[in-house]
Amino acid sequence: MLQTLGKWLWWERLWLPANVSWSDLTDSEDRVYAKASHLYAALPCALCMLLVRYAFERYLATPLADIWEIRDKVHFTAEPNPLLEKYFSSQARFPSQADVRSLCKKTSWPEKRIQVWFRRRRNQERPGLRKRFCEASWRCVFYVLAFVYGVLALYDKPWLYNLKEVWAGFPKQAGSMLPCQYWYYTLEMGFYVSLLLSLSFDVRRKDFKEQVIHHTATLTLLSFSWISNYIRIGTLVMAVHDCSDILLEGAKVFNYAKWHQTANAMFVVFTVLFMATRLIIFPFWLIHCTLVYPLEDYAPFFGYYFFNVMLSVLQMLHIYWAFLISRMLYKFIFSQVCVSLCIFLYLSKTMQILPCAHILCPPSLLSLSVCCLLPRESHRPTMTCKSPSSA
Repeated sequence: MLQTLGKWLWWERLWLPANVSWSDLTDSEDRVYAKASHLYAALPCALCMLLVRYAFERYLATPLADIWEIRDKVHFTAEPNPLLEKYFSSQARFPSQADVRSLCKKTSWPEKRIQVWFRRRRNQERPGLRKRFCEASWRCVFYVLAFVYGVLALYDKPWLYNLKEVWAGFPKQAGSMLPCQYWYYTLEMGFYVSLLLSLSFDVRRKDFKEQVIHHTATLTLLSFSWISNYIRIGTLVMAVHDCSDILLEGAKVFNYAKWHQTANAMFVVFTVLFMATRLIIFPFWLIHCTLVYPLEDYAPFFGYYFFNVMLSVLQMLHIYWAFLISRMLYKFIFSQVCVSLCIFLYLSKTMQILPCAHILCPPSLLSLSVCCLLPRESHRPTMTCKSPSSA
């Protein structure tokens, strides 16, 4: 049974084009080909990544959080109640109204007290700001190092500048597997395996399911591209992904540190770079390269379809994330424009330049906008921000 399954799994027509067999990819004195056994190193690499991450977060990120005075928000602790705790852990974190009434009868507590207990209990499960800061710092540092390593591994390769070179001589390509490519793959796969292993104790994001799909698709793509000798296009895909992730995680780090202007600037640059790399370069250069150029030398085969389907899955995730990013950017720009307009109208009315300012923007919003933009040092207890109507 296992022998039959193994033969089917390693059937040449699943992985290689017609007229190419595994015997054609046998190592020689001047050429070494990628093998599935090379991927075994990804698991110990992932475990090492977890150890390095633990040391980084404890001895570098945490002291940095202390320097920047990043503190967790203090939450009220829910009072001990075994019955409510059992319901919270096994049934629901947000009880329905009918369940609240039922719990009131069982605990002899009023309904308001039950609702307060669940709210405080949920707040206890919410990850702190320091934990978010440490996780974002680790990912940012890794993406920086991975991108720098990718640039060093690719800058002198002809397929970086001419995508047709990706398929020149495929799959028996000159030079075949290079040491820099092996380590690039091993580090990237180890990192994504470590992310999957740490999902249970990492901060749970709103796009948790999409993250799992992304990590799984990425590992599948990297594994398949390595075994099928799609290494050249695989390195390009990794480099394109890492460059924008640096700015995203960096923006999170500065936002947690309350360097809001720096974080906002990095987020805007990230948005532009994300759109350029994930919505333009990835589909119109890299996917085009894997869809069109292989057919010039080989007929379509299973590996051709499978690889492009997995790239399409990544592209659909890119489109979904681009929608979320665009919505965030729109809210950010719209809020900045509204505040600027309110400040302008406030100053215009106080200096009697624009008499109709109070009609265009309510006095309460004008005064609130000005107060929000004042430096923290100016917010003293004896100072009040009067509206234009009371001035």
